[in-house]
Amino acid sequence: MRLSEDFIEEIKARIRLSDLVGRKVPLKRQGREYAGLSPFKKERTPSFFVNDDKRFYHCFASGKHGDAFSWLMEMEGLSFMEAAERLAAEAGLNLPAPDPEANERAERRKGLIEWMEAAQAFFRNALSTREAAEARRYLQGRGLTPADWERFGIGYAPDAREALKNELVAAGAKAEELVECGLLIAPEDGGAPYDRFRGRIMFPIHDPRGRLVAFGGRALRKDARAKYLNSPETPVFHKGATLYRYPEARKAAADPKSGARGLIVAEGYFDAIAFARAGMDHAVAPLGTALTEDQLRLLWRAGGEPVICLDGDEAGRRAAGTAAERALPLLEPGRTLRFVFLADGKDPDDLLREEGAAALRAAVAGARPLADLIWDREADLEPLTDPDRRAGFRRRLNALLAKIADTSVREEYRREFDARLEALFGGERRRPGFRRGAGPVPGPTGELKRATEGARAPASARILLLAAIEWPEIAETHAETLAQLDCGPLDSLREAVLDACSSGEAADAGGLRAALQARGHSETLRRLEIERGPMRAALGGAEATPAERGEAWMRLAAAYMERTERQTGRAEMRRRLEEEIGKGDADGVRRLVEAARRAGPGRGAGGA
Repeated sequence: MRLSEDFIEEIKARIRLSDLVGRKVPLKRQGREYAGLSPFKKERTPSFFVNDDKRFYHCFASGKHGDAFSWLMEMEGLSFMEAAERLAAEAGLNLPAPDPEANERAERRKGLIEWMEAAQAFFRNALSTREAAEARRYLQGRGLTPADWERFGIGYAPDAREALKNELVAAGAKAEELVECGLLIAPEDGGAPYDRFRGRIMFPIHDPRGRLVAFGGRALRKDARAKYLNSPETPVFHKGATLYRYPEARKAAADPKSGARGLIVAEGYFDAIAFARAGMDHAVAPLGTALTEDQLRLLWRAGGEPVICLDGDEAGRRAAGTAAERALPLLEPGRTLRFVFLADGKDPDDLLREEGAAALRAAVAGARPLADLIWDREADLEPLTDPDRRAGFRRRLNALLAKIADTSVREEYRREFDARLEALFGGERRRPGFRRGAGPVPGPTGELKRATEGARAPASARILLLAAIEWPEIAETHAETLAQLDCGPLDSLREAVLDACSSGEAADAGGLRAALQARGHSETLRRLEIERGPMRAALGGAEATPAERGEAWMRLAAAYMERTERQTGRAEMRRRLEEEIGKGDADGVRRLVEAARRAGPGRGAGGA
């Protein structure tokens, strides 16, 4: 059987060559490539390189050069078809059955893509016409310049029934070809086909191989049936296996200067463009649907920690939950997701236009891990105030953990959640420094030591600090009260919060979190997240207004400070009593006890 060139290229596009080669050769990133010692000759200095963008490896020591197919053939002695079978399975593809018409279909798909490219040229030219004046005003209102239109290939579909059809048919296209690639709609009653996209701003969509396979159109009329309209499924376009701007984003993420550990996933075309305009060209967007398993695999091929950036409203959190559940069975070591929710109903495009690129970068820097999203989602379903609700919470977590196929990842998540559950609800006390069935555990150092000590801070102090971090307006409005709180081991975090607020770094939750992480408090913040459920409940729940949250915070702070003062008084009284008892001064002891009685409950000798 002979595989079509189209199918071979599809396999290469779906396989990350550095992952494949890295299973046998330790690789280190060097610029846009990965380097390692030659697997073909003994050497001390790396001369073997893998380039994911160009999908080849090259060994300067031996002169050998090849792709994913030749790698398996060289290293494992496979035939071409055996290598193809192995790679196709890894890429999630089935080898095509022997079919004499395969080449004909491949040529036909190539022809469809050529007509898509012709349509793109038409749309881009149409954007400069008099009829597109409204489209140009709209784009300029969104902050996009003519240079941006060119950079992102933005065009305009005239508001006419057969404008594109007439252009392409005159160039030699057949109407049925244009229907097949989704540019025209064929009426069910057998009438003449007409343009699918009319009166819309047009965005080109490329597949992972960089081929133009679809379009997305944004309506200009408010009464349009759909604000956004995408191409339908066609022989060259599969919505669930494609991401807007994926080829450009994958290339940008491979640049070491980007600092990216994975792609950024925005909700729509303008949001992905906003990230690119802010200097983060490694942003993509799904095509109007929740992330699919195929899209998740695409994301991980470009880096192990994609950031899902969503609106902080209920719809955004539902979308995040759906993405998390779909990701769980696919998790592997080094493959996860992170999440960031933008506040106040803003999307990335809004944030860029209103607050600038720095605010958008700060929001992404505050992305939180998948474990946090799962924990928060389940903890927020109901108050965890009685045993049966806590049991339900544990059961839901266990059900989600069971979906993780990779054993090592599943056990790490289980340990993480067990630690959070024990910290939140209490559990078996263990001798410090020892684990059951194990020898001594080395004590924590550095940031981990600070975080561990922070876990021993009073619960009220942890809740008060976490609330000030979650809603920086609390820290800014009540800075004097926050400065007076005795947070014990968390005093350094409290000072960092105050410093960040006074220096203007706390523009929003993402900005404050990023500032605290830069000051070395990442691990402390992560461990504080177990208090998120109790903290939200203490401040009035999800429906509380900012004013109500502020009042609840001040009440909690006042109660905590009063309780701390009483405890300090009792400690001082015990110290003085011990001194008088040590001296054998019965009169002194009597005077102290009498003074405690006059001071009232909680201020005397207490339990001395």
